[in-house]
Amino acid sequence: MKIFSGNSNRSLTQAIAKYLDLPMGEALVRRFADQEIFVEIQENVRGADVFLVQSTAYPANDHLMELLIMTDAMRRASARRITAVLPYFGYARQDRKAGGRTPISAKLVANLITHAGADRVMTLDLHAGQIQGFFDIPTDNLFAIPLFARDIKEHQELANLTVVSPDVGGVVRARALAKRLDAQLAIVDKRRERPGESEVMNIIGDVEGRNCILIDDIIDSGGTLCNAAAALVDHGANSASAYITHGVLSGGAAARIAASNLQELVITDSIEPTKAIRETDNIRIVTTANLLGEAIARTASEESVSSLFD
Repeated sequence: MKIFSGNSNRSLTQAIAKYLDLPMGEALVRRFADQEIFVEIQENVRGADVFLVQSTAYPANDHLMELLIMTDAMRRASARRITAVLPYFGYARQDRKAGGRTPISAKLVANLITHAGADRVMTLDLHAGQIQGFFDIPTDNLFAIPLFARDIKEHQELANLTVVSPDVGGVVRARALAKRLDAQLAIVDKRRERPGESEVMNIIGDVEGRNCILIDDIIDSGGTLCNAAAALVDHGANSASAYITHGVLSGGAAARIAASNLQELVITDSIEPTKAIRETDNIRIVTTANLLGEAIARTASEESVSSLFD
């Protein structure tokens, strides 16, 4: 087994390699003057079980091309099996035709990864679970819920807890976490007037006097989450915290979180955090290295991955 990294999240790959007690594979990923990507695998991978760790985070297209070119290089170097490990699958929000004459980019990216030579895919908290069906190769969608449940038990008061979904679409995820914590469930009903903006309309469920934890898969601009936290406080919640798997946090999102009603935002390292994120007092990062490392180890040894979440 060999583990390699592109440039998107080398620190996470190093942590995974440490968990697996393996050295990180030697690969040169650089750019020519016109930003064309060049890859050279600097060790023998013939017959190896190769895992390429690469999130398609900002700049998404560059990191996607790195993954595709590294996959092609591994295939041409006669690797026995190539697993693309995408802690964050960035095109997952484009999983359907949202309007006329629009693409289904998640399917296109799935085709690109498959045709580049990947034999299987491993990812974390897909925006829509059915994207697994876009791939014609085995695909493991891991879940951060057990990781979050363990962290909540260590850092939060459980006696007066309500798990909140920031929209109707995230109810299944929120219910799964509430079940693990034996907590109540509430839903924020919102109306989105235009892309990137949201207006909270109503709270479904009782949050008065409760410590509320918002759960979601992606935070980008932070507007929806901040509005939801404000609405919970307005409806009498004692506190509002949030657990989000993928901290995209584009633009001025970190400053928006710092000025919000959120007591704490907890994100994973599926996307390498920027300096602004690391320096924001009410943002905390938990690592997915052990979860991904264990899933990789089980894949390599042909053991069950789904049993990780039993």
